[in-house]
Amino acid sequence: MKMKETKRIIDEELLERYQSWMEENEKSGGTVRKYRYYLEQFRQFAGDGEVTRRLAVQWKEELKRKFSPGTVNGALAALNGLFRFCGWEDLQVRFLKVGRQMFRPVRQELSKKEYIRLVQAARNGGDERLALLLQTICSTGIRVSELSGVTVEAVRIRTASVECKGRIRTVFLPEKLCKLLKGYAGKRQIQSGPIFVTRSGRPLDRSNIWRDMKKLGKAARVDEKKIFPHNLRHLFARMYYSQEKDLLRLADILGHSDINTTRIYTAESGENHIRRLEALGLVVESYNRISLLL
Repeated sequence: MKMKETKRIIDEELLERYQSWMEENEKSGGTVRKYRYYLEQFRQFAGDGEVTRRLAVQWKEELKRKFSPGTVNGALAALNGLFRFCGWEDLQVRFLKVGRQMFRPVRQELSKKEYIRLVQAARNGGDERLALLLQTICSTGIRVSELSGVTVEAVRIRTASVECKGRIRTVFLPEKLCKLLKGYAGKRQIQSGPIFVTRSGRPLDRSNIWRDMKKLGKAARVDEKKIFPHNLRHLFARMYYSQEKDLLRLADILGHSDINTTRIYTAESGENHIRRLEALGLVVESYNRISLLL
């Protein structure tokens, strides 16, 4: 869609129109919020002047110095999307080429023991809702944006229908989880609709969930860098794959259309790989009782 502006300037009115266009075209709420955030950042970087490709490339370089390649490409996707909307195709910036990572950094990998400590910390702090929310995400692999699909009705039949990016899929809920959720809903007098809601009855906001989870770090003795909703989904994927070794089935469960995305979720830390190499016992330290170093 080409805009009427003669000068290529990003202002509040343009961002509002682009956001409305995304919503009308049924972009997910998470995508709309994320794109708006990145575009606000670029707007501050660009100032009141006219936008040029050189300026966009400079912003890309600035992002590269501060953030991971995945975050940079997310920001560029938002910017390129706005450029297409405006008919400014000549301003689009190339994405960073990112090779598939074989291993996850240890500092990012949440262990099962750490997850259990987070749940216990939430319980000990009197936040039953948060404790159940953590377990719901981690025991099903559901996205935080799909939590509204976990309703009283879904718990009764142990099956939830969730929607993300225009696709609807079925999520099965473990029996033990359903028992806990039924008890919680009963105490909170939630008779229908989403279970994870605010006091006013509105579905929980992603930012509130993120903030509440971060607060558990100190009590649970877990590095804050590991504590975010999506890492629970990663833990579910690793645990499922280590048991079933079925990548295609896992892709269906997680709602991935591309199995290469699922591979990222099942990646383990390099330390785990090193331990397996050591266990092979293929490094010979001595020969006929004579050290190989002699």
